[in-house]
Amino acid sequence: MSFSPRALLTGMLALASLAATGALAQAGDYPNKPVTLVTPFAAGSGPDAVLRLVSDKLSRLWNQRVLIDNRPGGGGFIAIDQARRAAPDGYTLLQLDSEHIAALPHLYKSRNFVTLQHFDPVASLFRTPFFVAVSSESKWKNMGDLIAAAKASPDAIVYGSWGVGSPGHLGAQQLEALTGIRMRHAPFREVSQLFSNVGTGEVPWSFASIPSSQGIYKAGKLRYLAIAAPKRIPQMPDVPTMAEAGGPASLEVNSFVSLLAPKGVPAAVKAKINADVAKVIADPEIRARFDTFAFEPLAWSPEEIERNAEAKSKVYGELVRRGNISLD
Repeated sequence: MSFSPRALLTGMLALASLAATGALAQAGDYPNKPVTLVTPFAAGSGPDAVLRLVSDKLSRLWNQRVLIDNRPGGGGFIAIDQARRAAPDGYTLLQLDSEHIAALPHLYKSRNFVTLQHFDPVASLFRTPFFVAVSSESKWKNMGDLIAAAKASPDAIVYGSWGVGSPGHLGAQQLEALTGIRMRHAPFREVSQLFSNVGTGEVPWSFASIPSSQGIYKAGKLRYLAIAAPKRIPQMPDVPTMAEAGGPASLEVNSFVSLLAPKGVPAAVKAKINADVAKVIADPEIRARFDTFAFEPLAWSPEEIERNAEAKSKVYGELVRRGNISLD
């Protein structure tokens, strides 16, 4: 039996139409059971608090339970491995920040693990800026003072961070690269301990987000020299930009948080998750909560998430090589 080219083309178009209809049906039926959001962030952290707000709104929108599975530790790999074992059906999603996506492959070279080879970006949540924090008693009044002190005493000035490969660590590495200074890194296990030590002056400075440092700041023990961004933010209008404070204008330190899915989730399901998360992020209650943390709501497409991750990966790769940084 033979078929004409026209008949073959008609049959192929019919199959494609059936596949598209099936995908749409999958999306229309999604979700018809509970959805689990796996996160490497500890309960009570800023990203966890956001995820709980989002999960509550999604559960109402979807009329299904949306569960949070906190799996902190292991540099993010405990949560990543948990999500990797899940079926690619959209019922298990993974919350990661841009460093898990873009820096982790450079920091753990022996694992040969590239995050976006195993997961697809699905929806963005927020981006957070970072400030340069010093003790309220510090003699430094601006970034020019900090940089001058580091130039006068190479390898003597200590800066703290919440871990090797964190935005606080890599941001300081970028500051060194842009200014030619050299400093010493002191990583901390506990964020609260880090900012307590900055507040007492034991650690001269650190990058800081509002939610991570607001307790010490409100107690009057911290001062922000600058925000590592091109514009001031409404929440801290008196804090100058990096350039205004005498630092390198090109230094931007921020982190964005997204939801990813194991590769293989139907495109229509991913599109539905993206649209529904964007709808939830636009909710006034969530916007108000974001505002208190200076979190910038994001409504990126999966392609935009990937482009931004690739841009960070290029920067982080250069910084990791320059600083000979490894977590292997």
